[in-house]
Amino acid sequence: MNVLVLVKAVADSEALIKPAADGQSVALEGISWIISPYDEYAIEEALKQRDADGSGEVTAMSFGGDDVPKVLRTALAMGVDRAVHIKGNVSPDALATARVLAAAIKNIHYDLILCGKQAIDHDHHAVGVMVAELLDIPSVSVVTKLDRTGNKLICEREVEGGVEVVETTLPCLLTCNKGLNEPRYASLKGIMAAKKKPLDEIAAENAAAQVEVMEIRSRPPRQPGEIVGQGVEAVPILIKKLRDEAKVI
Repeated sequence: MNVLVLVKAVADSEALIKPAADGQSVALEGISWIISPYDEYAIEEALKQRDADGSGEVTAMSFGGDDVPKVLRTALAMGVDRAVHIKGNVSPDALATARVLAAAIKNIHYDLILCGKQAIDHDHHAVGVMVAELLDIPSVSVVTKLDRTGNKLICEREVEGGVEVVETTLPCLLTCNKGLNEPRYASLKGIMAAKKKPLDEIAAENAAAQVEVMEIRSRPPRQPGEIVGQGVEAVPILIKKLRDEAKVI
């Protein structure tokens, strides 16, 4: 079983993100980079599928700049066999990103492609399924449970008010959601071994972006709260303010 995992380097979720001086990007100086959390579920599932099969390898692939090698080394420390860095500048255009990834994947042998359901920076929720479409393979999104028998996959995905069960066959692409598994931590042994594992670099094929960021601005400051009174006498005042000022009723 050869599994390809698509990984994205994102700013640490605890980092304070501010607009840059140009007003069209964010200031990233001093930011720590991590694997997008949903991609960790994809890595864990890839390792489980490889180990259950008893053969094959797991390859992590990531598109981006100088922030990528660190997160790929983390994936290698978790147990991934090899890593591929597609060097280039990521645009806010999900389709352009998918085209770059799909072009690189065409040179790799895989049985299954896994990725997170979304990255926590752009939150497109689109790149994975777009890659599948470009590769002309089936896809199942937001998978929370996976059972494989030979070439057949039974996937469960959360939908509004219930669970949808989907059957597909390899090769295919799955986007992974929280609940699919419990991602492992990189062990000291894994961290040391990661230093010796291959990290290949390839240049990104040009994919023209059709989406442009016009402006990035901070959220407006939150308005202070207001105490309108106490007890039942305050109820009419509160209702009036909710209706006339907040306009929520």
